[in-house]
Amino acid sequence: MAQAGVVLDKDQFNCSICLDVLKDPVTIPCGHSYCSDCIRNYWDQDDYLGVFVCPQCRQNFNPRPLLARNTMLADVVEKFQRTGLQEATTPSNQSFAQADDVGCDVCTGRKNKAVKSCLVCLASYCDVHVQPHYESAAFKKHKLVSASRRLQETICGRHDKLLEVYCRTDKQCICYLCLTDEHKGHDTVLAEEEIQQKQRQLDDMRQSSQMRIHQREKEAQELRQAIFSVTRSARAAAEESDAVFTELIRSIELKRFEVRELIKAKEKTAVSQAEQLLEKIQKEITELKVNEAELDKLSHTEDHINFLQSCQSLQAPPVLSVLPSVSADPSLTFGPVMAAVSDFKGLLQEVCHGGFVCIYEKVRDIDIVGPPNPAAQQDTTQPSEGQTAVQMEASLGNPLPGLDQTPMSPLNPFITPQPALPTFAFSSFGSKLSTGSRQRQVQRRAHPRRK
Repeated sequence: MAQAGVVLDKDQFNCSICLDVLKDPVTIPCGHSYCSDCIRNYWDQDDYLGVFVCPQCRQNFNPRPLLARNTMLADVVEKFQRTGLQEATTPSNQSFAQADDVGCDVCTGRKNKAVKSCLVCLASYCDVHVQPHYESAAFKKHKLVSASRRLQETICGRHDKLLEVYCRTDKQCICYLCLTDEHKGHDTVLAEEEIQQKQRQLDDMRQSSQMRIHQREKEAQELRQAIFSVTRSARAAAEESDAVFTELIRSIELKRFEVRELIKAKEKTAVSQAEQLLEKIQKEITELKVNEAELDKLSHTEDHINFLQSCQSLQAPPVLSVLPSVSADPSLTFGPVMAAVSDFKGLLQEVCHGGFVCIYEKVRDIDIVGPPNPAAQQDTTQPSEGQTAVQMEASLGNPLPGLDQTPMSPLNPFITPQPALPTFAFSSFGSKLSTGSRQRQVQRRAHPRRK
């Protein structure tokens, strides 16, 4: 029958502070038992208040009770540990702490991964051992945060108290005892209140930053649209100018062909007329030579009778026809035609040069980013009240990113001014364009008109 006794649970012998099996258990006046070191450390934190509270029932004691070892409970715990009933079993859904994880401070043996840390207990707990903080009223005032290795940084190194106060004078967190020591008379506030104020300042800074980002994104979008528009317009202008110049080239080629054909036609006409006249002259020369031969033959006839009879039948020499005027100047050439072509070349050069200067001036006037405007560089965004937190960052020696002394463009502060574009000087017609720092003055020279 004795074997059918009450089954004991190991949680019944756990300290509600460390959540582990009681070690050197002591019982306080309200009847609750704790580990001797746990209750001493717990009350040491409230020593400056002069009021000592039971972690479970919250009963107050004043003065601080004396602690005595609970011998009977210690024997029961010892037997409980000896029977092995306290052996902890790890639930299947628990995960062991890895090298970079925070280990549970309650687990014995291989520790599980901690999920929460208590700022009052200054310990980290896994999913199982953190449950009393949710279920027990004794831990109602305990503050749980995400598991952290830096719990000791929340404790004052001088007084071993929780850092709950922020000193604005020295810009550091302190405990309540520091208020009566080196921080006496300083501008202090609760850490949570200071955190809320800093959060509001950060929110204002974030809103201001978002407004600036929105403004810059709008300007960037406008610049992208301008670039796209200029690129598309430049491509269309280049294609249209190519078509115009191609048409001009074709026109010049046609005129060149017409001049060449005109010269050839004139040559053919002049040569044909001269050849016809030459053929007529040659015919007359032949006739005259025949007549001359007959006269010479008659003059050498010895028969007088025959000579007289021949003289009776002798015809008068052929009369020469009237010939048109023929220019026998050996320097007769197409020189005046070449002079006229040269005049046309000079006139075309003048027209093309003047046209190119006009085109260049129109192209030069097309700009996306204009010259610097000092008035446009002033930021129109008014800082909000919370933006005074910028001095908070500056006081820490952290300059705001992206701010330097480089001159900025009035349209976009991230675009530095570019050097002035080189001017174009147009050479004579038919040669390549050259670039230089000086613009040549266009001079029109007069060509004498040849008649």
